[in-house]
Amino acid sequence: MTSCRALLSRAVPPRLRTRWHGPAAAVAGGLILVSAFPPIGLWPAAAVGPALLLAVLRHRRPRAAFTLGTLFGLAFFGPLLWWLTNLGMLPWAALSVAQALLLGLLSCAVPAFARLPGWPLWAACWWVTAEAVRSRVPLGGFPWGRLAFSQAESPALGWASLGGAPAVSAVVALVAGCLAALVTTGPGRRRLPVAGLVAATAACASGVLLIPTPPSADGGARARVAVVQGNVPRARTMEEQVRVQQVAENHIAATRQLARDIRAGRTPRPDLVLWPENATDTDPRTDPLLRDQISDVVADLGIPLVVGAILDAPGDRIRNTGLLWRPDTGPGRYYTKQHLVPFGEYIPLRDTFGGLGKLQLIPRDFIPGSGPVRLDAGRVRLAESICYEVAYDSQVRGAVRTGANLLAVPTNNATYMRDGNIAEPEQQLAMSRLRAVEHDRAVLVASTTGISAIVAPDGTVTQATGPWTRRVLTGTVSLRTTTTLATRLGPAPEAAFALAACAAVVLGLRRRSTPSRPVGPGERPVERLRIQKV
Repeated sequence: MTSCRALLSRAVPPRLRTRWHGPAAAVAGGLILVSAFPPIGLWPAAAVGPALLLAVLRHRRPRAAFTLGTLFGLAFFGPLLWWLTNLGMLPWAALSVAQALLLGLLSCAVPAFARLPGWPLWAACWWVTAEAVRSRVPLGGFPWGRLAFSQAESPALGWASLGGAPAVSAVVALVAGCLAALVTTGPGRRRLPVAGLVAATAACASGVLLIPTPPSADGGARARVAVVQGNVPRARTMEEQVRVQQVAENHIAATRQLARDIRAGRTPRPDLVLWPENATDTDPRTDPLLRDQISDVVADLGIPLVVGAILDAPGDRIRNTGLLWRPDTGPGRYYTKQHLVPFGEYIPLRDTFGGLGKLQLIPRDFIPGSGPVRLDAGRVRLAESICYEVAYDSQVRGAVRTGANLLAVPTNNATYMRDGNIAEPEQQLAMSRLRAVEHDRAVLVASTTGISAIVAPDGTVTQATGPWTRRVLTGTVSLRTTTTLATRLGPAPEAAFALAACAAVVLGLRRRSTPSRPVGPGERPVERLRIQKV
């Protein structure tokens, strides 16, 4: 603990005597936080990075807090989202700057409560609130980069079963707040910050005890599943991505091989087969050739297949769906993606932006789904979170609440891997692992080219593919029917953290604006508490 305190003290000296110390510490904090996420995955850094930001914000004015928070955000979101440069430098820069500015604006609230007793607790509540705001605005929000999504290998992951992703972020942010309090407190007054840091660290470690165990009520129900990764041509340009017939052919060929392996006895017959998002980019219900090909392979399998399909919609629009295809009745029930990607699946202000650059390759907008849909196939009751929907608490929770006993995350991330960068699929897999623990459900991740995986309810990856390979994963998964406390509480924990943060800000502002009480006759003046500026 002493060496950690010394390290932070050197990064954030007790008194920032020069103007560059604060900005340098903020940038360092953002870069350290990046290392907590895949592909590096140094999860303890998720507390150290925010600690530097909270330390330099503690006694700043709102204007300075905005600047420091924005610098932290740029240093964090820029490297974290570097995989977006596969789409171009402009989308990467625009999203990184927008998220940094939003974090800078939210950072203006920190000095208001930083002088309150127990301020590390309020700092943790503020951090969860900032993540909640980023997850909702602008344009539906962007939840990427939440502290919880860096903790797939951490003992803190277990807190997801009690309060979801907000609870995991909160315990990590509490450690960060206690670290910040330790390095901004003068010598001789560190006993309380040290005790707080020990308690917060113990709370994180205790999460390992909260991982759900198999309930006896479900009778140990299990099912065999197959996840098909058909692969796509590597290093394709954006122009080539609008011609995707080969993608469907690859997945049909991989599934035919699975059928042959089943007939030969090399692979046990699964109860369900899953294809990734956008395995077909034309409507297989109305495309005669594609319909016949899929019908033939499903008949060959003799079991239901969930196809990641683009379906036609009214008004020359389309839907991004998971379509259940049965051997006897063909295409039927489907789930439509609810959280669409701005400038990817629809173009805001199309009349203004639709003709710019590569946005011309998106001639039609998608229609968002209106709610969760359960896809039943025998004993399997499947619900999907398509691609980056897995980052949204409400969408995954709604899927589980349909009565689903198995979750699927079909995704198409080949677009973000053309330069060999696999950060995006690894970050998405970490989110899927958190969702498994949060809702006590096995999760199937099906990607066009990687990383596909089978995740157990305790967050363990039991099988996974590499990138740019054709492979079919087969395995047995638990079909859980119980609900965790996180599933039952829903958004309540996040709302409680947000209310606490708002109350702390209001209380802090009132304290700063309340004038000192005049000294009465016979009273001794109360000595003002001297605040050490850092």
